[in-house]
Amino acid sequence: MAARLADLLDGGDLILLVGELGAGKTTFVQGLGKALGVAETITSPTFTLAREYRGELPLHHLDVYRLEHIAEVLDLALPELLDSPAVTLIEWGDAIIPALPAEYLEVRLEYGDDDDERVVTLRCVGNRWAARQAALGAALEA
Repeated sequence: MAARLADLLDGGDLILLVGELGAGKTTFVQGLGKALGVAETITSPTFTLAREYRGELPLHHLDVYRLEHIAEVLDLALPELLDSPAVTLIEWGDAIIPALPAEYLEVRLEYGDDDDERVVTLRCVGNRWAARQAALGAALEA
């Protein structure tokens, strides 16, 4: 699923990854990174808060789980990251929505009926993503 999404990404895109611990947020980033040609191993930035990877598009991977105050987002230089030609993925991104632009794709990962099943819901926010909603649906149905 992440690989199919990678084909539709542009520099400057923001993706929020939402879900419980262990739901697959980092695994989603790994699949997306692989599809974008990232050669190095993608790991969770839980303790470093942010990592950058090089591929067909630069990829910024952030994890805001450990932030205690929304003002700490400024310490991550988030405005600068979002102005770059990279794709930015933020784990636990729903926790900092007030500090984010109003243009993002929310990827919600929830546990299914068993431990290995996940239910994934996409929500397009803003014109940038609304314009690609049909293409997203078609790519994911394939």
